Amino acid sequence: MLYPRDILIEIKKVINRDEFIILTGARQTGKTSLLIILKNILEERGKNCYYFNLENIEYLKLLNKNPFNIFELIPDSKSKQNIFIDEIQYLDDPTNFLKLLYDEKKDKLKVIATGSSSFYIDRKFKDSLVGRKFLFEVRPLNFNEFLIFNEEEDLLKQRDKKLTLYYRERLLELWEKYIIYGGYPKIALEEKDDIKKILLEEIGASYTRKDVIDAGIKNTEKYFLLLKILAGQTGRLVNSQELANTLRTSHATIKEYLYVMRKSYQIALITPFYRNLRKELTKMPKVYFYDSGLRNFFLSNYDSIEKRTDKGSYTENIIFRELLNNVKDPDKIKFWRTQDKKELDFVLPEQAYEVKYDLSRIKESRYAEFRKEYPEIKFNYISYDSILKKFYGWKL
Repeated sequence: MLYPRDILIEIKKVINRDEFIILTGARQTGKTSLLIILKNILEERGKNCYYFNLENIEYLKLLNKNPFNIFELIPDSKSKQNIFIDEIQYLDDPTNFLKLLYDEKKDKLKVIATGSSSFYIDRKFKDSLVGRKFLFEVRPLNFNEFLIFNEEEDLLKQRDKKLTLYYRERLLELWEKYIIYGGYPKIALEEKDDIKKILLEEIGASYTRKDVIDAGIKNTEKYFLLLKILAGQTGRLVNSQELANTLRTSHATIKEYLYVMRKSYQIALITPFYRNLRKELTKMPKVYFYDSGLRNFFLSNYDSIEKRTDKGSYTENIIFRELLNNVKDPDKIKFWRTQDKKELDFVLPEQAYEVKYDLSRIKESRYAEFRKEYPEIKFNYISYDSILKKFYGWKL
């Protein structure tokens, strides 16, 4: 069964335009399913649609020879053809392929394609596609989508109501599953926890290894060790020179590993917010994982949050992901830190957030300087217990 995703709302806004559509994101986040849903939508409107997976070597060979060979795979038609291409990054030159088809044949066809990570988009897709494409990033499920994938329609109908004990317990049970095992669709659809762990291992090891190999990284052992270290340092400053010393490798190698991790949507590195260079500037970013289940895999820790020693960083990572749902671009999420180590977890253009697992541990004096310097930025505290109300509107 194919379940709807929130991103479909945005894609539908441009589906009738001439520009091509590219869906990118981490492996196993549901890009192919979205491609099929979009194909079904257009077919229901009476449009001509054709699907090609470039893992099929015959299609790949044919299209690598000449982009216009696509017309050998589809029948002649006076009406516009919609071409759905899965794994377009496998082409030798996907930029040239899309550019030629758009510039010379956009009246005859529209391409809607997937690429398995922005690593490929970054390395192979050049500026020549500016104005010719819409790029959409497909991420793991948010919690609302997770509930839909678990067919919890009755529960979703209760969101604007004061929950009964039954629905409250059901909601919190599903929330715990979501933050422990994450939002990869395949894992969300699995009922058994032991199978969820096996599937997470497949994503965390096998699919991540494909990104590593495709990136040309030879020492996969150190790459995975770095991911484990970063999982344990979530929410902390990333000192690449220190990491290089720990892994006994070069600073340049660590930089390359971090680049691939970011472009494969394994981690996000957020940069500091500053206006006062003398007091606030630090060169080091902070690290978060795109998916809490993937982080738990690298930590080998699937305990509930109440039993964990990393409650603070775990909560921070969950809230980073929720903020990302709202702002879309991780570069818009910053953190604030002064030279004397006063710090605020997240700063957005008009909002600032300090995150605590338990708000009773808040020390107001630590944030007085930020409030004084930036009175125009709304300041908020967020605890673990307030996440469902703050980001999803649940009345607990």
